[in-house]
Amino acid sequence: MRKPHLFSVLAAGLTAVLSFNTQAAQKDSFSVCWTIYAGWMPWEYGAAEGIVDKWAKKYGIDIDVVQINDYVESINQYSAGQFDGCSMTNMDALTIPAAGGVDSTALIIGDFSNGNDGIVVKGEKKTLGDLKGQNVNLVELSVSHYLLARGLDKAGLSERDLKVVNTSDADLVAAFATADVTSVVTWNPLLAEIEATPAVTKVFDSSQIPGEIIDLMVVNSDTLRDNPAFGKAMTGAWYEIMATMSADNPAGIAAREHMAKASGTDLAGYEAQLAATKMFYSAKDAVAFAKSPKLPATMSKVAAFSFSHGLLGEGAQSADAIGMSFANDVVTGDKGNLKLRFDPTYMQMAADGEL
Repeated sequence: MRKPHLFSVLAAGLTAVLSFNTQAAQKDSFSVCWTIYAGWMPWEYGAAEGIVDKWAKKYGIDIDVVQINDYVESINQYSAGQFDGCSMTNMDALTIPAAGGVDSTALIIGDFSNGNDGIVVKGEKKTLGDLKGQNVNLVELSVSHYLLARGLDKAGLSERDLKVVNTSDADLVAAFATADVTSVVTWNPLLAEIEATPAVTKVFDSSQIPGEIIDLMVVNSDTLRDNPAFGKAMTGAWYEIMATMSADNPAGIAAREHMAKASGTDLAGYEAQLAATKMFYSAKDAVAFAKSPKLPATMSKVAAFSFSHGLLGEGAQSADAIGMSFANDVVTGDKGNLKLRFDPTYMQMAADGEL
């Protein structure tokens, strides 16, 4: 997750997108994709344990849950119409499918990063202000980049006060071990590994901007509109998984152990990542988050960052180029180009016991 953002819905892909959108209709077979990250491992567990299948059968449909190894590629495939849904962050939902013209809905708000993303410095540097004039290594145009921008803003600085050095997530730990690299921005489990290095200080993390780096299950809006059974099955399965994995009993431990192993760590490692993740185990809590006036305000911040970094598409004239809708009939951006919807309808059904 959280790899470099690439606006890559090319002409051929966009043609597929438009065709997919116009042909959306009632059907009985669906597919969704996900990539490895603490907040998305429940999808792997739900598929492996037959929970997704159980809920799909309840509504007379089939749902195929597919793991994609590359995060950005998973979103690109969704945007090209190869999947009906995909796990992604709020920023990437705006800047890849929505910016590419794909009307998308955040069906499930699963969690937000609450310390899983952070800025680490080494040596004598102890504060965000110490980044001034320095090189900062991170995955450019990712949520790490957004986290840096938000941290600098809080410190009264801007990106002009330092130099961002684009570094692959695969290379960040090794880069930090060299004398030339003094500051990095990254996410867990890389963050925990870097923090364990002697003489380092974490000067900022996502717990200081709670609710801004959000993990979602995003689905095609036209497909959802024509196939409410798809939304009901996905949401019902998700909250059954949430109830199991959050329980402090043998079944809950077994579920977390399964997710830990599937993500390449052990139970202690996975639970450490969950501790830095604000999971919405309760549908009621997810709905409250979706209905909060803070969510539109957060997405306006994300849109402003995205526009300033050229992520809303070549034709975007302002941060309001893409319309976004929220609960309580709130709309931000261009109402004539509404492409991203935070709709709590199905989470509300789960909260009300109507699934």
